[in-house]
Amino acid sequence: MENNLRRAIILENYSNPFNKGLVSDDSYKRVNMNNESCIDNIDLMIKIDSNIIADIRFDGEACAISTSATSIIIKTLLNKSVDEALHIIGEYEAMINEEKYNADDLGEAIVYNEIYKQPNRKKCALLPVNGIKKILVEHKGIK
Repeated sequence: MENNLRRAIILENYSNPFNKGLVSDDSYKRVNMNNESCIDNIDLMIKIDSNIIADIRFDGEACAISTSATSIIIKTLLNKSVDEALHIIGEYEAMINEEKYNADDLGEAIVYNEIYKQPNRKKCALLPVNGIKKILVEHKGIK
């Protein structure tokens, strides 16, 4: 991906994040995620209906990478089954950790395929998927 396009996608999702703002609804599962080494601190809410991710919302304070990654991953996972979402998260984690992955499964999240060049930013890019994965694994009852 061309660097100017990558930057534009990240900046757009940082400046105008998708589904930012929490709702008061007990049918959502909620988790707080933070990075100890920086300001990143986000709350994630996920609504799962018939094993499909019906909605994901977030709010909090975070850097450009963490905020944009949250926005992008939300768009990527909406309306996917829990199993599909866990597969995509696995591919995303593999990409961030410089392992073999299927780029076709990642959609817009491919913009982080060079984040390994800034190792201190990996935590920022992984923060939202770690929280979403925690909720999805809990939902499935996986230990």
